[in-house]
Amino acid sequence: MLNKQLKSWVEVKTDSDFSIHNIPFGIYSDAKTKHHACTAIGDKVVDLYELAIAGLIEVNAQVLENDYLNDFISLGKTKTTAIRERLIQLLTEGNTELKNNAALCAKVFKKQSEVSMLLPVKVGDYTDFYSSIDHATNIGTMIRDPKNALMPNWKHLPVGYHGRASSICVSGHSFHRPKGQQKPPDSEMPVFGPSKALDIELETAFIIGKSTQLGESISTDKADDYIFGKVLFNDWSARDIQTWEYVPLGPFLAKNFASTISPWIVTLEALEPFRTKGYEQEPKVLPYLQYSGEKNLDIKLDVFLKPEGGEENKICSSNYKYMYWTMEQQLAHHSVNGCNMNVGDMMGSGTISGPDPSEYGSMMELTWRGTKPITLKDGTERKFVNDNDTLIIRGYCEKDGLRVGFGECVAKVLPAN
Repeated sequence: MLNKQLKSWVEVKTDSDFSIHNIPFGIYSDAKTKHHACTAIGDKVVDLYELAIAGLIEVNAQVLENDYLNDFISLGKTKTTAIRERLIQLLTEGNTELKNNAALCAKVFKKQSEVSMLLPVKVGDYTDFYSSIDHATNIGTMIRDPKNALMPNWKHLPVGYHGRASSICVSGHSFHRPKGQQKPPDSEMPVFGPSKALDIELETAFIIGKSTQLGESISTDKADDYIFGKVLFNDWSARDIQTWEYVPLGPFLAKNFASTISPWIVTLEALEPFRTKGYEQEPKVLPYLQYSGEKNLDIKLDVFLKPEGGEENKICSSNYKYMYWTMEQQLAHHSVNGCNMNVGDMMGSGTISGPDPSEYGSMMELTWRGTKPITLKDGTERKFVNDNDTLIIRGYCEKDGLRVGFGECVAKVLPAN
């Protein structure tokens, strides 16, 4: 439960994503530091390596100066949760262990604006799901017809595909517009060239925090033990390439060129107070996918498009609570055949769309396949994403005036090579 009385002695603005109720984990670097594990409070990063060296948190400092958080996460939830709780204790108003040590504070606290946030985990395997019923219905309506929008299997299992881990990049990167085959409606043969329908996909992703052995399955009631936390995620998509290539095996070049994640992993423990009821699933799912309790999450999500030299334009406001299939069901389904999980593996939610057109999580839906262009503040229109556009995803949970957020997930599109 949220403790409304809990406050930090570090200044935290009311609209900050990084309140004392959050305490996420990431990896940063700066002019003096190559790779150090850190957390965030207000507008500061908190260097965990320096806290360990000083004896203020009990952990082998070596796991806090690695390139990634994988070894830290591998310590297990009992240990990482204890470290998070200790960090909350150190940062809580009235605790002077760190506050009164000016020399240590100078090493530990750094402005977020003055450091570089790095990819938080080494992603060994990445799977993306297709679990928003509004999104799947919209896409199916456009590609097929309204009567057959959802494929026969959609309400029986969380549809997914194996993505490409090598092209997952941390927020702040840029990438070149992908090229590939497309088949224009008025052409008998495919053509080759840069995608003309580059799209965003508003998603979150969860990070695996506990490995399994080949042959082992994870039940829905145990799934949370294997999920370390969540990030914001933009699984960029080239719709014209995808439309031509996806039959019969699904996305390939349309998806493997770039995916963007936010640098902070918000722990499942920080998100627990924001659990909410999920969809009524009809028809009733098979026993291995059934679950009890409130397993969805109330995460407010906004997408902004910023043209080169221009202002941010909010193009979408959605919410993770619109997911039909929960994280726990996704993980249970992924592992039910004995597929083994490794620490650092990442599972994308799939595009998150709500029932209202303003809540659609892709340009494909927002512009209804380009037939209803979005007009920006500068008067230009967008059917899909243009070269030199920057896309920004922000997300946060808020309850009783208390906020836990994810920061930003940002990437810029460069012209094709």
